[in-house]
Amino acid sequence: MVGPYRGLFSTPGVKGFVIAGFFGRMPMSMLGIGIVLLIEALTDSYATAGAVAATVSVSLAVAAPLSGRLVDRFGQARIVIPLTLAHGATLTGMMLCARFGAPRWTLFATGVAVGATALSLGSLVRARWSHLLGGTARLHTAFSFESVADEVIFVAGPALVTALATMINPYAGLIVALTCTTIGTIAFGLQRGTEPPIRPREERSGTPITIPGVALMSCAFLAMGAVFGSVDLVTVAFAEEQGAKPAAGLLLASFAGGSLVSGLWYGARQWTVSLRGRFIGSLAVFALGLTPIMLIDDLRIMAGALFLAGLAISPTVITGYSLTEQLVPVHLLTEGMAWISTSVGFGVAIGAWAGGRLTDAFGASNAYGFSFACALLAVTVGVGGSAWLRTPVARQQS
Repeated sequence: MVGPYRGLFSTPGVKGFVIAGFFGRMPMSMLGIGIVLLIEALTDSYATAGAVAATVSVSLAVAAPLSGRLVDRFGQARIVIPLTLAHGATLTGMMLCARFGAPRWTLFATGVAVGATALSLGSLVRARWSHLLGGTARLHTAFSFESVADEVIFVAGPALVTALATMINPYAGLIVALTCTTIGTIAFGLQRGTEPPIRPREERSGTPITIPGVALMSCAFLAMGAVFGSVDLVTVAFAEEQGAKPAAGLLLASFAGGSLVSGLWYGARQWTVSLRGRFIGSLAVFALGLTPIMLIDDLRIMAGALFLAGLAISPTVITGYSLTEQLVPVHLLTEGMAWISTSVGFGVAIGAWAGGRLTDAFGASNAYGFSFACALLAVTVGVGGSAWLRTPVARQQS
């Protein structure tokens, strides 16, 4: 299963941007739950914690396509480094506001700034892979590898930030996240040899969101993001209800662990099923896998159920990025991939807000019903608009 991945790193410069990109996007699994743990510790309210985390996610979701367009226009290095420094300053400002008891509105104000300056680094990494391997079968393997890397991050990040925040200090998880994103992202931006070229001005017209297939996937990933956001928050509350709040990180690691395993398997195979068929099938399996979590009240059983539910995540994400790479013109590719991240970000914000409200009102187990409903919505959207997901290659073959 590992064999197909070995050949990816023979191209000069690949190892450097892969390693830097990995550490630079570690905080994507740490920031939201780190903010939830910090704000909940200060306010004793999951609703407030979810609202602040949702503010960050919404701000990131709005800003991601804009930063993607800037990257397509000016190049990665010229945008990545200043935004990273600004992000570090705003996240530090949020923690200082929390530390010194500033008015609650300042948490939301700094949350907007934190999200607006955060980068969708995964889109930039995948844009480099597309530049190096576009048009070859190895691009599928590269996207699969990046999905596996994402899931390693989602396995390690929540467990790490939960342990730091609950056992050392509520701020410790966010400090580690800040350190990783600053060092990793700046190191990524300084590597110019593998950076995609800047296209001539006349080639940069239009926006990917007007492409029907991209718009459809954005809606499906919006619903999936709501699953991620709600599961993150509700699982923290579930662990607390069971008297083992630090175990929340391990439960979320199980969710990501299922995706990691399936990502390795998925990327190692050569598929004959169309991208459209794989995308819809993965969405259906995702919804099916979430069914049991509403009925479980034991931590060990929940860990196994979340692992099984996570098995469909990587195949869905990998296929979504592959579809985007084929549907979007190369001069708009970074922005096109950023729309996927934007959709997930909006969904995470909705899920975190709704999950917090429903958990406070009805308890964690009942709040998982919202996650399941969002997964069903993603399947409905995918099936209803599947005709828009036919790639140019598939149209020519038919």
